[in-house]
Amino acid sequence: MYSIKELFKVGNGPSSSHTIGPLKASKEFIKRYPDCERIEVTLYGSLALTGKGHLTDYIIEKGLSPIQNKIIFDIMTDVPHPNTMKFVGYNGAEKYEMVVYSVGGGAIKIEGDDPKALKQYYPLKKFADIVKYCKEYKYKLYEYVDSIEDEDFNDYMENIYNVMMASIDRGLNTTGLIPGKLEIRRKAHYLYNQRSKETDLSEIARKRLVAYAYAASEENASGGEIVTSPTCGAAGVLPACVRYAVDTNKYTHEEIINSLKVAGLIGNIVKHNASISGAEAGCQAEVGTACSMAATFLVSLKLTTFEEIESAAEIALEHHLGLTCDPIDGYVQIPCIERNAVAALRALDAAKLAMYLNNSDSKISFDTVVATMLQTGKDLHANYRETSEGGLAKHYR
Repeated sequence: MYSIKELFKVGNGPSSSHTIGPLKASKEFIKRYPDCERIEVTLYGSLALTGKGHLTDYIIEKGLSPIQNKIIFDIMTDVPHPNTMKFVGYNGAEKYEMVVYSVGGGAIKIEGDDPKALKQYYPLKKFADIVKYCKEYKYKLYEYVDSIEDEDFNDYMENIYNVMMASIDRGLNTTGLIPGKLEIRRKAHYLYNQRSKETDLSEIARKRLVAYAYAASEENASGGEIVTSPTCGAAGVLPACVRYAVDTNKYTHEEIINSLKVAGLIGNIVKHNASISGAEAGCQAEVGTACSMAATFLVSLKLTTFEEIESAAEIALEHHLGLTCDPIDGYVQIPCIERNAVAALRALDAAKLAMYLNNSDSKISFDTVVATMLQTGKDLHANYRETSEGGLAKHYR
């Protein structure tokens, strides 16, 4: 598995696979072929079907500027990966080509490149194997992460935490419409400042949790700076749960950061063994994984057992199995923003359930659910994998 730095990335929304990935690919093409006079980029699959709503063409044009460029949307050609793009550069009689797959979370794979070029950090790739190792060497999960990552990892995670909190702060303090033709009004400010007759502090805290999820998700939908956790489309779930935990004043900042590391480890396991791409496996891969990471974060704060941590991760992901990715008009707005809020609440409940059960006689492991999620994603009809050709996207029209 790669470093958790490859999972938690700072970037601009609305979609890690449709904006961060293509921008990275654009810059890489220019780096390899700096003498191009003009460039054509053909988008295929989900990139072609939802690229307009996801601002893919805008971000590629920005990445290739000032070189003359043209974006082509090809929805007919079959491609090996649902997020495929082909760069063709011209300089007189010279012609340069590069085929790129945007594989989720802002990561890209370039056809023909050696996949070993990116350093593999984690020798153990299954949760069960990691737990066995940690028990043998008396590691906590965050200590296991620290033993593998680079020396600057704590500084990196501090920045990840700060960007998460900043995205929530901006979202809570911004009103008006989210960019795009759907004309959706921001709701985070209203939710956070809504006068409530509630006196139950736990209900007030849950309402704030929802406001936080809306805040980060609305920032993402507006192209603001967020953390892929694990993707842009699911960037509201984990940050909301982090802010929720901070509000309780029960945990030190160090405990918050350490639990974020554990959440990152869970996301990394899913990314390596299954997928975090909505175009590849539906929204179960994005929001489902985010919910699993958030539930893990919340349980890890309690300094509980490996079994309770696994139970929280498993429960949260299991009950997102089959979740479709059907953004209306290709915008990361409906149902994405509301779905982040629901998942944040579900993460809280999954964490509580895991601790209630204390992993009593659990028959399903986290690794099993991860494998099941990948197969379920493959079984989903293409219309329900970020193409906007099925589900709400179809019926809304």
